[in-house]
Amino acid sequence: MTDNLRLLGSHTNEYPQTYSPQMLEAFENPHPGRDYRVHFRCPEFTSLCPITAQPDFALILIDYIPERKMVESKSLKLYLFSFRNHGAFHEDCVNIIMNDLIALMEPRYIEVEGIFTPRGGISIHPYCNYGRPEGRYDELARLQLFNSKSRTGM
Repeated sequence: MTDNLRLLGSHTNEYPQTYSPQMLEAFENPHPGRDYRVHFRCPEFTSLCPITAQPDFALILIDYIPERKMVESKSLKLYLFSFRNHGAFHEDCVNIIMNDLIALMEPRYIEVEGIFTPRGGISIHPYCNYGRPEGRYDELARLQLFNSKSRTGM
């Protein structure tokens, strides 16, 4: 079940200097017959503006309903750190994160939100989600997309 995890328990931390989706690792969901949500909160996310190379800071929130695979948290941490020197707009960052997690886990449902700190007096809070097509998770994704508000209450 965890034989393919190389980072967890390792005494060395590989902090990538560039965007590294290969850092992500998954393990088998021990409860594949049950719907439940997994929530990750990364309050120290950073990336670079692709035009000015100025740093952008954000709280990244990830929620998903697993199917057969789950993301290992240490690999997720190192993966998110890999954005530190990556130039991408806020909206692109959250979509890249979601796409990489879908490719890794094929979850039933996933949502990713970025609560970026203001720059120039404007804060941006991009949100994206995905539900397995043709089913209740697809419907959940549609409902969440149009009913979602930033978790900061703004």
